[in-house]
Amino acid sequence: MITVTGLGLRFGDRKLFDDVNVKFTPGNCYGVIGANGAGKSTFLKILSGEIEPNEGQLSITPGERLAVLKQNHFEFDECVVLDTVIMGHKRLYEIMQEKDALYQKADFTEADGIKASELEGEFAELDGWEAETNAEKLLMGLGVDKELYSKQMKDIKAGEKVKVLLAQSLFGNPDILLLDEPTNHLDFKAINWLEEFLLNYEKTVIVVSHDRHFLNKVCTHMLDIDFGKAKLFVGNYDFWYESSQLALKLMKDQNKKKEEKIKELQNFIARFSSNASKAKQATSRKKLLDKIDVEDIQPSSRRYPFVGFTPEREAGKDILRVDGISKTIDGVKVLNNISFILNKGEKIAILGRNEIARTALFKILTGEMEPDEGTFKWGVTIKKAYFPKDNERYFEDVNLNLIDWLRQYSEEKTETFIRGFLGKMLFSGEEPLKMVKVLSGGEKVRCMFSKLMLSNANVLILDEPTNHLDLESIQAVNNGLIAFKGTMLLASHDHKFIQTIADRIIELTPNGVFDKQSTFDEFLEDEDAQNTIENMYK
Repeated sequence: MITVTGLGLRFGDRKLFDDVNVKFTPGNCYGVIGANGAGKSTFLKILSGEIEPNEGQLSITPGERLAVLKQNHFEFDECVVLDTVIMGHKRLYEIMQEKDALYQKADFTEADGIKASELEGEFAELDGWEAETNAEKLLMGLGVDKELYSKQMKDIKAGEKVKVLLAQSLFGNPDILLLDEPTNHLDFKAINWLEEFLLNYEKTVIVVSHDRHFLNKVCTHMLDIDFGKAKLFVGNYDFWYESSQLALKLMKDQNKKKEEKIKELQNFIARFSSNASKAKQATSRKKLLDKIDVEDIQPSSRRYPFVGFTPEREAGKDILRVDGISKTIDGVKVLNNISFILNKGEKIAILGRNEIARTALFKILTGEMEPDEGTFKWGVTIKKAYFPKDNERYFEDVNLNLIDWLRQYSEEKTETFIRGFLGKMLFSGEEPLKMVKVLSGGEKVRCMFSKLMLSNANVLILDEPTNHLDLESIQAVNNGLIAFKGTMLLASHDHKFIQTIADRIIELTPNGVFDKQSTFDEFLEDEDAQNTIENMYK
């Protein structure tokens, strides 16, 4: 258990946390949420002891072991993969090193024998004889190939390093687990495995994530960091979001009597409780939701951008035909005989284990890249807009403020009109006068969405549109794309994003495409489909 009392932290004149009081107890998973810059990762660093607060106290139950997901992907470059995982239990690894050093001594003394015996006892207590087996199980679950276990970390790909470091944090059944963005760079299979692992984890888990599906699946509580305070709420992300929105709506509704508002909130709690699944964590969450008092539901002070797309004209029947497109990049064939027809109103999620392949396809379809083979044809009524994965070319070497930058892409040039669009994306007051070259990654993405909304396109092509965004902006983009009446091609790592938007799934494989008309969850649960795809990758 971790107890935080009166915690405060300042950086210069900026107060990041003020009088934070919270208790994290075993058997629960806490999702830490907050706008970009609110201090989520910093809060985890305080809990881990990496950062000392200016005020308050932090206490951990004596004897409990705390594990942290390492963010430095080069820290263990000289270590073997399997050893790196076992290093997650520092004391166990120390014992293993001490034992090896003792047994290798040429002049092994009686004192060494006594020491070795003590180490062997402690080694057995820590389940040391199963260490390698347990480490391999974690790596296997996350999808790391067995042939990599004996390699040095510096010799494996960045995506595999992420999985090894995650396995390291999970190793040895720590009492307290701190995970900062654990799903970043993981494929959907690895994320699903991690979700199931945490659902069955009976200790304390504290996690920062922008993955709403992940937060919904594993969390029993949300810790909302806002304006230097931290408030704890029962339930997963969806419950927190929808309850706070309902509370805000009821607060603004002056005509409703208090009794009516209470009844509506009670019905909301009951509806969410009854929808809890049979999963261990969700069942625990249901019990907690049943105990919530109406007064516990409060409106959030968060601001959400508005994202909405209005096509200039309705598209005709013919949208897009792709025939036999192939492309080789840097000697690797990333697209091989890609063919499909995009029909009016469809929202297709483009999947594939090679991210370069997805981006290459989008660049070909938008005219930024030529295919080596094959053709594609857009319908004559199509007006398309493209959201690229890398938007730097729109901002680098551009000496313009936000107003003048967005004015380039607008038929209506007045400052009032441009400020209105920027205001929808939360650029208000003096912010639109900022130079675009100093914007953060998230601010640039919000600018790109302003540009996209101005396009009035009837076909959207979106390559990882939620990168760099906070949860509020992701929610707004998600809602806007659900409401979009046009046609769409999208690539994303966000499970909920794909599930709530896409009605058709296309996976790009080395041997063509796998094409299925379904939701994302149906696609993942279709064993025949998954077996077919596996064979297409061979």
